[in-house]
Amino acid sequence: MVTATAVSLADRYTAAFPGSKRRFETAKTVFPTGVTHDTRMMEPFPVYVSRAKGAYKWDVDGHQLVDYFVGHGAILLGHSPDDVVAAVQEQMAKGTHYGACHDLEIEWGQFVRQLVPSAERVRFTGSGTEATLMALRLARLHTGRPKFLKFRGHFHGWHDYVTVASDPPYESASVPGVPDAVAANCVAVPPDDLNAVEDALKADPQIGAVILEPTGGHWGAVPIRGAFLKGLRDVCTRLDRVLIFDEVITGFRVAPGGAQEYYGVTPDLTSLAKILAGGLPGGCLAGRADILAFIEPRPGKPKMKHPGTYNANPLSAAAGVAALKRVATGDPCRKANAAGVRLRNRLNELFAARDWPMVAYGDFSMVRIIPDYHGPRPAGAAGENDGLVPFGGDLNALDGPKNTKQLYAMRQAMLLNGVDLWGFAGMTSSEHTDAVVDDTVRAVETSVEMLQAEGLV
Repeated sequence: MVTATAVSLADRYTAAFPGSKRRFETAKTVFPTGVTHDTRMMEPFPVYVSRAKGAYKWDVDGHQLVDYFVGHGAILLGHSPDDVVAAVQEQMAKGTHYGACHDLEIEWGQFVRQLVPSAERVRFTGSGTEATLMALRLARLHTGRPKFLKFRGHFHGWHDYVTVASDPPYESASVPGVPDAVAANCVAVPPDDLNAVEDALKADPQIGAVILEPTGGHWGAVPIRGAFLKGLRDVCTRLDRVLIFDEVITGFRVAPGGAQEYYGVTPDLTSLAKILAGGLPGGCLAGRADILAFIEPRPGKPKMKHPGTYNANPLSAAAGVAALKRVATGDPCRKANAAGVRLRNRLNELFAARDWPMVAYGDFSMVRIIPDYHGPRPAGAAGENDGLVPFGGDLNALDGPKNTKQLYAMRQAMLLNGVDLWGFAGMTSSEHTDAVVDDTVRAVETSVEMLQAEGLV
């Protein structure tokens, strides 16, 4: 463990990760901002990783790090699981891209149909963003209505239609680079408010679909639970709107069949990615056969054109089949969820014991920490999805503008203590054992002390 000294936290981080610093200097000459994904931005520089296995990854300077990024949510089985690696290696020798149909795509699609309750039909895409794009286009064809409703703070990829109200300020319909005429097709309402949904749908007959992350926006920053989902299903059925679950994060993570299986609420369409492809690129849209039928040529019916060079490519299909075989047992979800429960509860025990104004919250295998928190503390140990929702679920309090200086400092401190936490958030995998979680809690304790020494918490 690193102990506090007169040297600043940023200086200690810079001294400990010189290989990453050098690489970032080169990357800044190649990439805008020096990174290839916005959330990998970090001051004074991001960490560069050379390999990963199980719950760990190793950076270019040789540090072993407990990983809570888990491939932006794609790594449920832990990094480089032997069965997925073997499947990809075997397929690599046979070919990476046939430009033709193949057996693995059928097997992969059959697994999706077996596991996901809404999956009457499946169409593979290259990513989760493509899957939500397809969902909205098919919904327009099915309903004849151009608009859709989403919830503020919910993320559905980066295509033009869904970026409205994804990030603060949530009340603004303006997004840099998105034409106003496109943004006008999105109606955004506050999360967890069924009355707002019903009022908006009744007021605007041009809204044909409702889309949401079924455990809450930005993977549960403002948690959603079963009662709301059941109410939303009822509203969409009564008012004849297409209900879309974006399960790119929650699919195969919350339960083998996603949040829809866990809560017993079946949407009309489901977007999937991440775990779907075993950690490789890949997504799909699953759902009602009559809606996906608009991809088919039919007499007198419009057809949605859908190419995509890497749709169901053999490498992603091989990884996806291997991963979903294990997901189907239920064991990976159970272990990852148990790790999330343990981490949240142990952190809250720590914060209470040290009388720190902090709280951990979240559902299933998703964990978030709020610094500078002065509300009620959780009462006892919570389960998978019954813990305290801080600030009464207020969107701006839970998922508003971030203190980036504090966030980057926390990540620096955690890296110095052997953990790569997403600032104040992270997800667990099935490889996050009790021992790994307990090591993480000790790292959080030391890291908070480091931030205290600099007046950042």
